[in-house]
This record gives sequence, structure tokens and C-alpha cells, in this order.
Amino acid sequence: MTKLNDYDKAVETYEPVLGLETHIELDTNTKMFCGCSTTFGAEPNTQTCPVCLALPGALPVANKAAVEATIKIGLALNCHIAEWTRFARKNYFYPDMPKNFQTSQYEEPLCENGYVDVVVEGKEYRIEIERVHLEEDTGKTLHVGGATGRIHGATESLVDYNRAGIPLVEIVTRPVPGTGALAPEVARAYTAELRDIVRALGVSDVRMEQGSLRCDVNLSLNLPGQPWGTRTETKNVNSLRSVERAVRYEVRRQSALLDAGERIFQETRHFQEATGETRAGRSKEEATDYRYFPEPDLAVMEPSREWVERLRSELPEPPRKRRERLQAEWSLGDKEMQSVVNADAIELIEATVAAGTTPSGAVKWWLGELSRRANESGEELAALAITPAQVAQLQGMVDDGRLNDKLARQVIDGVIAGEGDPADVAAKRGLEVVSDTGALEAAVEEAIAANPAVADKIRGGTHAAAGVLIGAVMKATKGQADAGTVRQIILDKLS
Repeated sequence: MTKLNDYDKAVETYEPVLGLETHIELDTNTKMFCGCSTTFGAEPNTQTCPVCLALPGALPVANKAAVEATIKIGLALNCHIAEWTRFARKNYFYPDMPKNFQTSQYEEPLCENGYVDVVVEGKEYRIEIERVHLEEDTGKTLHVGGATGRIHGATESLVDYNRAGIPLVEIVTRPVPGTGALAPEVARAYTAELRDIVRALGVSDVRMEQGSLRCDVNLSLNLPGQPWGTRTETKNVNSLRSVERAVRYEVRRQSALLDAGERIFQETRHFQEATGETRAGRSKEEATDYRYFPEPDLAVMEPSREWVERLRSELPEPPRKRRERLQAEWSLGDKEMQSVVNADAIELIEATVAAGTTPSGAVKWWLGELSRRANESGEELAALAITPAQVAQLQGMVDDGRLNDKLARQVIDGVIAGEGDPADVAAKRGLEVVSDTGALEAAVEEAIAANPAVADKIRGGTHAAAGVLIGAVMKATKGQADAGTVRQIILDKLS
């Protein structure tokens, strides 16, 4: 069993150094070097051709839309855009890449020397970007016949080449020291900011659950004032929560090894979603092990300054500026807005407001009941089976007096269970607030008759005692009476 240190103890002794490599599949219609479709979820091996299958004599042609998208990403990350760049062959045993090498960029990346600023617990951290380069994705290997879905224990392996050749952008940070105990939160904040930037550009759907955004988490530890330690690289982490968990786990694991006098091996590791652990993969190669050399079948690219500046002029509002604008429009304080950001709820709240409810109503549900449910289930908030339009309808029913908050939570149960929109669930389950004054008055009369001593107190001027009668009415109506209306009926009858 892997020995782990307490996290707080570990960061008191050691200084973490982060490094993040993020892969983003671009949302182009065709692949990087051929005309095959990139539609997600197609039947295996139906989106291939002689080029992406590397048949003899097939020649690649670079996808202009992918190059433009990469330049936009570089500009949004404050990078310098190269005046001269080219592709290279990265040689490695790829069972899911027909060519057995990857067409990538090495010494001449398209974008370099940028930065992203993130704020965590009121402190700003600058994450320096070393390079943004363009390459092609690999295919997908499926290991079948075993219990784990991994190669060990499988009876056979199948390869789907549909994804092989899809345009892939890799964004590599420089080492990030100085984050201290907040290293997991900084890693998550950077990944979230990067995702928001790319989503705003409209060049990728950056859906981590589908693999269109994947993060490799590099981490090393060192004693204060000592050289940086040996890093590990946790591969293909596929959610913001998991990025944070992977950093935290590696800090605890590596610190325990160092305390025991053992060494850290430079290796790739795999994150286990179910347990939050990382497990050893393979020893990590250096660049020289890939035997890079220039791709002879692709021409050098020389992006003109006019082209770059035109793309710069098309950049949308930066996510940070957008957050500041929305915070003002929604009248939120700094802490409340930070809670919205931490919950990854900006787009959800914005869409809910656009669907017709108030910012306060949208914030109430997404940061309250729905966040609680997401935390309990371990899901991302956006993965809950309820849409912004449905949340807006729910709050509208509350505003109209058709639901109270207690009933609304029961309606959410039905919506998430797939029973329909809030109005449908409320009707099917009989959950709407009782608005029949006659029925409420009858329930109040019964409560008064059952609690004469309480009624006498109210008649004597002790209006606070009305709570007992309100509770009795709410019980009789299964929580479907409006408490304010019930209180007023009680006071009218007993005053």
C-alpha cells in the first residue's frame, strides 16, 4: 500500500513546483492533414482515409482552420506568434497511430512566451506559457476481455482510428514555483481559465469528459532553498476536480518517499478517478528519445503579420473581463463571485438568467441545492441532469407562488430523475402550493381547534405563537401551503 503524508505537513516541509501540459482537440470540420470528418461518436474506423491511415504515397496537407485556431489561442494567451515555423516527426511506438510517428512541432512552435494570470484566495499568480504548438491526435485503443479495461488481463486489443489525425493543440507552461499549499487550487484555476479562454474563442468545445481537453500534471518537490526535485507527469487528467486531486495526491506521495530517504523517479503516472490515486506508468522519455526531425512532406509555414493582426482583431472579450462585467450586472460581491467561479457555474448562471430568471434566483439554485447535489455525487455541476432553462422555470414557479423552496427541491428530484420539466413534475407529483383560500382556512380552523391554548396566546397578543399553528397547517397540507398566507389567515381569525 502506498504510504502518504498528511498534506498540510507535507507543504510545511517541501515546496511544490507545478508544470501543466494541456492538450485541446480543435473543433474543425476535418482532420489536421486530410479531409476526414472529425464528428465525435461515429462508428469505429469509419472516418479514415489513405492519408490518416498512412498508406504508401499519401501526402498530408495542413488544415488552415486549425492553424488559425492555434494562432488565436496563442494571441489570447499573450504569446509571440512565430514568423517561421514547421512541423516535425516525433518518433515513438504508437499502437494507435498508423504512421508510428506523430506529426508535431518541436524546435519551431507556432506560439511561445505567453502568460495567464489567475487569482486564488485573493492572490494573483502568473502562469508563464512556454509554447503553444499544433500536432495531431492519436487513435483510441480498447482493451477487451478483461475486468479493468486495461491491457493487463485483456484477451485482445482493438484500435479505432477515427480520432487519429484530429488537430490537437498542446499548451505547455514553464515550471510554476511559489504556490505553496495552494498548488492544487492554482492548478485547477489555471486549467479552468485556459478552458474558458479556448471556449470563448469558439475553437473547441473543451469537454473534458469527452477528451477534447486533457491535462498532464507535472509535479516535483524540493526543500526550501534547494534545487527543484525530480518531476512526475500524471497523464490525461479529465476534470477540474481531478486536476486538483492529482496535485494533492502527488504532494502527499512524493513527500512520504522523500521523508523515507527514497528517490523520486521521473515517470508518467495514471490518475485513478475512483480512488484519487496516481499509479506508475512508464519511465519518462526526454526529447532526444523521440528522434525529432523536420517533416519532409509539409512546407514551412510563415504566418504574415497582416494575417496575425486580423486574427487579433477578431478575439472575443477575455473571460476575466467578462467575469468582471457579469459580477457588476449580477450585483455580486467578490466572495460570492469567487464562489461562482469555484463552482464552475458562470455559464450555467448566465444561461439561466438568459432563460428568464433573475441573477439572484439563478445563483441561489446553482450555488445552493444543485452544488450540494453535485458535491454529494462527485459530479461536475454542469453534468447534473437539469438544464439552465429548467432552473429558470423552477424559479419562475417560486416567484409566481406556485412552489415554495421545499417543494421546489422535490421538483428538482423529479427533473433529475428524468420525469420532465419542473411544471410537468409538479403536476404529476401534485407538488404545487395550495392556493385555495377556502382549503387553507379550513386547515387553519382545524389547527386552532386542535391547539386551543396556543390560540388563546395569539388572542392575547403573543403573535410568535402562530408558528405552532403554521406548522400544523403545513403538516396537514404536506408542506404545500404558503406559510405567509397561512400566518395572515391565523392572525385575521384570532386578532
